[in-house]
Amino acid sequence: MINLSKYIVVTGGVVSSIGKGITSASIGRILRSYGVNVTAIKIDPYLNWDSGTLNPYQHGEVYVTDDGMECDLDLGHYERFLDVSLSGKANITTGKVYSAVIEKERKGDYLGSCVQIIPHITDEIKLMIRDIADKTKAEVVMVEVGGTVGDIESQPFIEALRQLKHEEGNDNCMFVHVTYVPYLKAAKEFKTKPTQHSTKELRGLGINPDMIVCRSELLLDSKLKQKIAHFCDVPFEAVINTPDAHSIYEVPLTMYSENVGSYIINRLGIDAPSKADLYDWSQIVEDLKIDSPKVKIGVIGKYIELEDAYISIREALKHAGADNKVEVDIDWIKADNDYNLDLLSQYHGLLIPGGFGERGISGKIDAVKYAIENRIPVFGICLGLHAMAIAIAQLNGHPDANSAEFDADCACPVIDMME
Repeated sequence: MINLSKYIVVTGGVVSSIGKGITSASIGRILRSYGVNVTAIKIDPYLNWDSGTLNPYQHGEVYVTDDGMECDLDLGHYERFLDVSLSGKANITTGKVYSAVIEKERKGDYLGSCVQIIPHITDEIKLMIRDIADKTKAEVVMVEVGGTVGDIESQPFIEALRQLKHEEGNDNCMFVHVTYVPYLKAAKEFKTKPTQHSTKELRGLGINPDMIVCRSELLLDSKLKQKIAHFCDVPFEAVINTPDAHSIYEVPLTMYSENVGSYIINRLGIDAPSKADLYDWSQIVEDLKIDSPKVKIGVIGKYIELEDAYISIREALKHAGADNKVEVDIDWIKADNDYNLDLLSQYHGLLIPGGFGERGISGKIDAVKYAIENRIPVFGICLGLHAMAIAIAQLNGHPDANSAEFDADCACPVIDMME
């Protein structure tokens, strides 16, 4: 297999949920703005085969790709930032890797060898990554490793990626390490020690980061960046600060202002123009800042305690608002609470997202009925569409209408289960 792609591996340290996905997507967006063909891969080191059965409260939404695969929510960030359509293969899990290796072992592909983490699991990981690079013909493949460096479940992936860099060569692979630099209000100073220890942990696994992205609440000054560069053994220009932003879509602009694009292009020897074209992206960011007029949308769901459970819906509403020069004000309404239906009159529209199981379905059906009777636009997705079908049937002379998913013996199943 001839593969001319270059790889940028993004790891995270200190704490989880530090922003590796947005960092990966932002780097990809910057490179796309230089005219570079970019794709992205998310590695999730859990034993589940995919995200389809994961609890939304623990893992956020399940993102569905064009080929119907249920994947990690970071693939949604990649598609929105990179303006690409990814396949389910772009989400590599421990479950998929082990399943592939065991299937090959059962077929005798290993010719009686003792199947081990090294080389068989690590070789399969590299094969999956290179297969995506080959099929997409991408010039640059972003590879995000879920979790935190040092997690026992991610060690085979870290080792496989170490081998990948060795095999592809230093000019074709680089590592970006995302860390957290806390600010102690009592001492009135930033602390770089967590970043130093996290980088040391990564080095202990055989990987020297080429760039360190420092997440922080506030801007870091040049002295702090110089200190991190000195103790973590990276060039000063490779210490990037991404402080908290008003919108995630500002992050590519922040990173571009830190010369991330030019550094990566020079580091990997990518043939690209001297400047990126981020004008359209800047306009999107400005449109997202519009605060009037406002449109109020009520989202009636089951998992509203964690907004990441509906992250694609939230972002789609924001994008629609920006495109129409309005601010979208979203209220999250718990479907299984006895809420006052008259409160729905304040909304310009209702959205009922997907879900699973009987809990909350009556609240969704009641909301649809109220919307129809009061001429409020309503949009149903997946289970929300089921609720709309049931509500319309009940309002049109079929009070017993229901779904066989919730009542297998219902007298009027407008939604039936396939055998």
